[in-house]
Amino acid sequence: MSVASKAKRVISDQRVILLALTVVLFLFFGLKNSAFFNTDFVLYPLLRDGAVLTVIGLAQLCALSIGHLNLAVGRMAAVAALAAGSAYQYLHFSLIPGVIVGLLAGSILGAVTGLIIVKSQVNAFIVTLAMDFALLGFVTFIYVSFTGATAAFITKPKGMDYWRNTSLHQYCIAKLCGPSVFPMMLIPSIIALALVGFLFARTKLGRELLATGSNLRAAKLSGIPVDRRVIIAHTFSGLLAALAGVMLAFTNGSFTAAIGSQFMLPSFLGPVLGGTLLVGGSVAVLGTFIGTMLTLVIRQGLSVQGIGLETLNIALGLVLLTALSLGQIQKMLVSLRMRGRG
Repeated sequence: MSVASKAKRVISDQRVILLALTVVLFLFFGLKNSAFFNTDFVLYPLLRDGAVLTVIGLAQLCALSIGHLNLAVGRMAAVAALAAGSAYQYLHFSLIPGVIVGLLAGSILGAVTGLIIVKSQVNAFIVTLAMDFALLGFVTFIYVSFTGATAAFITKPKGMDYWRNTSLHQYCIAKLCGPSVFPMMLIPSIIALALVGFLFARTKLGRELLATGSNLRAAKLSGIPVDRRVIIAHTFSGLLAALAGVMLAFTNGSFTAAIGSQFMLPSFLGPVLGGTLLVGGSVAVLGTFIGTMLTLVIRQGLSVQGIGLETLNIALGLVLLTALSLGQIQKMLVSLRMRGRG
């Protein structure tokens, strides 16, 4: 492949375009208002939020890989945070065992969701929507019953505030890494990105998940146990949703019923903008991170400019609509080119 063709391929890569757009918008907002470059109040929270939302995007990506939607990612995150918080509050678990309890809760919920889809043969959209409502009621009932008016578990395990407030800056040799802008919360996000990327790029299981999403009938005929793959995909989705829920609880400094309530739109924005197909068969793991950061740069940039919440939501909705339209636009362009050649 020639240098020119390689350069053309790189430039046409959706991830490169997204990354360039993110950088341009980042500089634009910063030059327009210098407050956007504030480390403590803008950049650090932006990256910390990005770490959490990247993980919830990966949770949705696992369901999208088989052509399913998981509308219950936010409630699965809430249940995981509830499980971890109750382990800290009543069982006096230390930091890591409590996190494991939360991850197990999310994994079990994901597996149950996948099992219901397989056994009932009901569309994943309906099943996960029903699961979302059921878990909403469950989470509310538990918090109201056990915490009363506070609606929160107040016990914090040792080390929770460390993960919430500490920057990677203090671990750099001679502090050569610049200002303390990189939160510790990036570590679990990077690990999740690496593991999910390895799963879909290097393992037989990942290829079978994508084959299931690409063509269910062909996957069955080729001997892939598609029912198991559906359950596994939703188990991974629940696991990652749980991780995002626990990370958000650490970020907020408390375990509350509101955790995960704002996860629905971000869970789709990151992977869809990054290039993951809604119909299944193709995922973009790194693109999920870039897409998530793009939406956060837009959100934070408009917020610094004094734009209201309603306008922010409209902007993000338009971004998602544009992302969903890209596939159809590309098909139209290809069709027009084919007609022109004919």
